[in-house]
Amino acid sequence: MPSQRKKELMRSLKFLLFSISAGVIQILSFTLLNELAHLPYWVSYLIALVLSVIWNFTLNRRFTFRSANNVPMAMLKVTAYYAVFTPLSTLLEKYLTETVGWNEYLVTLINMVLNFVTEYLFDTFVVFRGSIDTNDLAQKAAEKEAQ
Repeated sequence: MPSQRKKELMRSLKFLLFSISAGVIQILSFTLLNELAHLPYWVSYLIALVLSVIWNFTLNRRFTFRSANNVPMAMLKVTAYYAVFTPLSTLLEKYLTETVGWNEYLVTLINMVLNFVTEYLFDTFVVFRGSIDTNDLAQKAAEKEAQ
């Protein structure tokens, strides 16, 4: 039976890998919107962020946290997180790129790291609290371990 410490390490690694894939989606969609569609910076950032959030939530709920909780309720909690994170990160992006003059991609990367750390903590202690390892994948893994 794997130790709780090992389980949490594996959960963290899965979250990291799915977050990297969400980051790739965010950067690619941001680049397309910013460079090809020539949308305003904040619009490109916001759309790219929403796309990456949907991807990340879907994969992490199923495979990282293996949660069988109420999907609309979990998504509502994630929406609440982003209702705070998105305006703050958008303002930070706008300030650092337009006022301070930092590179748009560097600032996006900084916000992605901030998002990674805070969202992992929020998902662990708020969104999926009490429902971690309750879905069919977790049940099958538990049955396999018991054999």
